[in-house]
Amino acid sequence: MQKTALITGASKRIGKAIAQLLASQGWNVAIHFNRSSAEAKKLRDALRQQFPQNDFDIFQANLMDESEIQQLIPAVLKRFESLDLLINNASVFEPSSLKETSLELLQRQMTVNFQAPFLLCRDLAKACEKSMIINFVDTRITNNRSNFAAYSISKKALWELTKMAALEFAPNIRVNAIAPGVSLPPEDKDEKYLWSLASNIPMQKPGGLEPILQSIDFILANDHLTGQLLFADGGENLGKNN
Repeated sequence: MQKTALITGASKRIGKAIAQLLASQGWNVAIHFNRSSAEAKKLRDALRQQFPQNDFDIFQANLMDESEIQQLIPAVLKRFESLDLLINNASVFEPSSLKETSLELLQRQMTVNFQAPFLLCRDLAKACEKSMIINFVDTRITNNRSNFAAYSISKKALWELTKMAALEFAPNIRVNAIAPGVSLPPEDKDEKYLWSLASNIPMQKPGGLEPILQSIDFILANDHLTGQLLFADGGENLGKNN
């Protein structure tokens, strides 16, 4: 039986690259999206054409809406025979210091970046006897800079959830995390901006997608790995060069 992966925020950027990677390795992919309907359909159709032996479909859910989050795992299991991998990739990323963070911004960051993965991890563990979970955190969890205060706190919470879930769900469900650093430019910035960010990290260059995809391969291949965090950040978690 072919394995199935659910990837949140899979219609573009990192999520799309992960979907393409898993499809190339024989996985069925459940492509989650919220508003990017056109991109999700385009990806599904492209994967169906490129990998006709696999199965692909799209699933809409607003991760700000509890009821829609809680319908996502059942919808995927109704469509596919199994759910062997959950990748909590979707997130929102907004700047704000602690003093400038509104309640609305805090709730949005915590709901999408922490509450949604929490509920999806819970629902997967209830529904599936054996599976895997990969949570996307951020290299920012290693420091206390507050320029993205609510975002950083939500990702710190997600890392704590990863460890707690790894302990509770073992041995049948492995739970690990990946922390990207300078990987892709924001949608409103270019490669020059990315290189300027990377100039102070140990490897002095943006990582791109490859370190993230290689981290996924490593987690999937190592069946004794759980509760671990892989930094795909060029050493940024160690501190800045200057």
